[in-house]
Amino acid sequence: MESAEFDYIVIGSGSAGSVLANRLSANPAHRVCLVEAGGSDESLRVRVPAGILSLYGNPKYDYGYMGVPQPELNNRRIPVNRGKALGGSSVINSMVYIRGAAQDYDEWAALGCAGWSYSEVLETFKSLERNLIGQDPAYHGFDGELLVDNPRDPNGVAKMWVEAGQAAGLPENRDFNAVTQFGLGVYNVTQNRGERFSAYTAFVRPVLHRKNLTILTETEVLDLVHANGRVGGVNVLREGQMQTLTCRAEVVLSAGAIGSPRILLASGIGPAEELKAAAVMPVIDLPGVGKNLRDHVDGMITVRSSSTKTLGLSVPNLPAVLAAPFRYFGQRKGMLTTNYVEAGGFAKTKYAGDIADIQFHFVPGYRSHRGRLVEYGHGYAVHTCVLRPKSIGEVRLVRDGTRRQLAIDHRFFTDEQDALTLVEGIKVARSILASPVFDAIRGPEILPGPDVRTDADILAYLRAEALTVYHPVGTVKMGIDPMAVVDPTHLKVRGFENLRVADASIMPTLIGGNTNAPSMMIGEMASRAILRPI
Repeated sequence: MESAEFDYIVIGSGSAGSVLANRLSANPAHRVCLVEAGGSDESLRVRVPAGILSLYGNPKYDYGYMGVPQPELNNRRIPVNRGKALGGSSVINSMVYIRGAAQDYDEWAALGCAGWSYSEVLETFKSLERNLIGQDPAYHGFDGELLVDNPRDPNGVAKMWVEAGQAAGLPENRDFNAVTQFGLGVYNVTQNRGERFSAYTAFVRPVLHRKNLTILTETEVLDLVHANGRVGGVNVLREGQMQTLTCRAEVVLSAGAIGSPRILLASGIGPAEELKAAAVMPVIDLPGVGKNLRDHVDGMITVRSSSTKTLGLSVPNLPAVLAAPFRYFGQRKGMLTTNYVEAGGFAKTKYAGDIADIQFHFVPGYRSHRGRLVEYGHGYAVHTCVLRPKSIGEVRLVRDGTRRQLAIDHRFFTDEQDALTLVEGIKVARSILASPVFDAIRGPEILPGPDVRTDADILAYLRAEALTVYHPVGTVKMGIDPMAVVDPTHLKVRGFENLRVADASIMPTLIGGNTNAPSMMIGEMASRAILRPI
């Protein structure tokens, strides 16, 4: 690295940070540094969609956080998988392109986040997108950097899922990002000819030639150097050595809903009494830092099947398994194209209002009842999650002398409505799977299992097995109330003139859907705020 002095320092190369690095470095007069704790994304297991199974829990690509025991979930500790490589969590996600419902963003505006209504963010979404499907131009863009496509070779069982929804009153939905989310369908994906198309691939790789853009990998941010409301630099650990990156203009935190509050707290920015308890000297008392953690709590149904139409490892399926690499690299077809959650959709339980309150992720393969990534045999599964949970958690610094460890406490099911909604969601999912459409491949339900029938039974099952679909948000929320950490107009941290946050942590509430695309939108909105003439 020729110099450690930059105009802009962007911390985190994930969905938002990659957009910011692109936009801020477009002006050759801006010296920009993109800092990433992980390493390269150059790996077949990243590029090939089916490689996702080798990424979860892999310390090279996944932080592998673990939450604190959850009293309402039988004191289980819930995994919190977050991406650790160029591209952040867009390197280990399922590549599903979902924006959330229009009502989600209108709610943000109603909470005092002016400029974030659906009509305003829709234009931003469209500007980022290069839609390859020819979907409705009223909702989609065709000139952006992010490729959005149909899956190359969706499994026939995923199409059965969509057909089965008809009997449950769920229509086919071919565009979850248009008029309504309601219904079932095969998900659109962020892929390029059957390869993963991460935020880094879309926004940073094409501009690596820019001499004013420096990318530091395997560089851990320890804390911020700041005084009198101004950040002057960033302390990092790189190649085993401490180093300070100096900032002339601004620092933008894009380290995600776990990383961004951790860096603020480690820098003495947060709830003063909690910082003292963690042996950190409070510098600015911001009570909202680390609060408002929200995530999609999820329950699974998994069914065994003897049919080789489903994805799986078995002797009868061995020829297809052996042929898979040739089909993929030769034609971009076959089982290696799968992102596993190929289909899904949105439905309403009896508790829903005007919009869907549950989302499905359907897997045309057997999901292990023992938590294994790979299980011998065949089957299919569906994940059901609560879209707008009322249970709200937090992240806190652990007092261990490092200022690098967090206690992640989701507080799942502390609001009973989330549990009631998920019980109903499991019942809706079962009604879809009960369709005669599945008769040809039907097998025994392994989880929850045939003995789990009553609401009380289902709730007990969820307490024993529920996880998340890894969409944490909200821990550095924007807004105008006393717990807001950043202002909605500029995304500046309260009390600072040159420190902003741009990632899923600023969401005041959790959107109804996957968070990759909304995080890119937040990165774009932040870049416009930074570059907007005063």
